[in-house]
Amino acid sequence: MSRRGRIAGFSFCAVLVAVGLACAVVVPGGTGQVPVLVFVSVGLTCATSLVFMDIGLGEERERAREQAAARRRELARRERMARPRGFRLGRARDHPRRLD
Repeated sequence: MSRRGRIAGFSFCAVLVAVGLACAVVVPGGTGQVPVLVFVSVGLTCATSLVFMDIGLGEERERAREQAAARRRELARRERMARPRGFRLGRARDHPRRLD
């Protein structure tokens, strides 16, 4: 989820809660309780859902990173295994072997 989408989603939830609280102030008595309960509960439920979605997406990104690293390690292991055992790079003629 992009930063802009996250801000828009949580702003929408905050607006729903604010509308519910405004209904509590503006609409008197039992008639005002229904919209308050609806708007506040929907806003808080939406916010909770967004938090869980954000956590899930973060875990998916982490899993994708781990899988990419595992693929790189496996590819490197296969490349090492593909070389013959006694494989050495040849040296140029008339050049002594360097000991580093």
